[in-house]
Amino acid sequence: MLGRDVLAALADAGIEAVGLRRADLDITDPAAVRSAVEGAAVVVNCAAWTDVDGAESAETAATAVNGTGVRVLAAACAEAGARLLHVSTDYVLPGDATEPYAESAATGPVNAYGRSKLVGEQAVAELLPYDGYVVRTAWLYGEHGPNFVATMLGLAARRDHLDVVDDQHGQPTWTRALAARLVELGLAALAGRAPAGVYHGTASGRTTWFGLAREAYRLSGLDPERIRPTTSEAFVRPAARPAFSVLGHDRWARAGLEPLPGWQAQLADALGRPAFADLLKPPSES
Repeated sequence: MLGRDVLAALADAGIEAVGLRRADLDITDPAAVRSAVEGAAVVVNCAAWTDVDGAESAETAATAVNGTGVRVLAAACAEAGARLLHVSTDYVLPGDATEPYAESAATGPVNAYGRSKLVGEQAVAELLPYDGYVVRTAWLYGEHGPNFVATMLGLAARRDHLDVVDDQHGQPTWTRALAARLVELGLAALAGRAPAGVYHGTASGRTTWFGLAREAYRLSGLDPERIRPTTSEAFVRPAARPAFSVLGHDRWARAGLEPLPGWQAQLADALGRPAFADLLKPPSES
């Protein structure tokens, strides 16, 4: 989802870019990565093992991509003199706070996926102290891949009611909005306006999965009362989920950039796109 939207945002800005798929580049291969980043001014890393539950039984494999691969990429960027924008996750944090996590908050992942992503963050900080940018995001949805919003809308024609978790708090973030902000951050980095380090790339405000589903239904002309609240205990998963994934956004001001818009505004914009509207069409029209 995010990689395709980053390429679209770069094209909109008139910036020349090369997008590499998993089939095009193994980020754990040092020689291949060095060749790929040669001549680049900025590298945006959207590659990741994102199967959170699968990582519980395959942590070594997840860390190879989310940790070792990022170290390989950071080393290649250091050698090439390129800035690296590395996309990370709220899952590196413990999720037990009651106020938004600052960018400087202590990490403490509660699952294998979070641990694997933290290894990647540490590699960027170590190898690119002045040219490495870690952008933590969360609760992503977009047009180009499976995601919670698409799932909820797709189920509307098949189920009268849906029970959705109401005790996990976060910031639903549209990949298109995040992609545009990554481009702005890259330009600010090249101009010397953005200090290296951790940034939080999530929507402003906060809600729960229940709140997100209800708002998606409301904005789509569906009855939000069809969404009913439940607890995490009703949906036990192999990997523990942080209960609180609300992130603070103070660091953007140092780069001369505003935080991302509120989650409701992003969702309204996203649901106006054809890909989401098509989910609500009867099967004969899709």
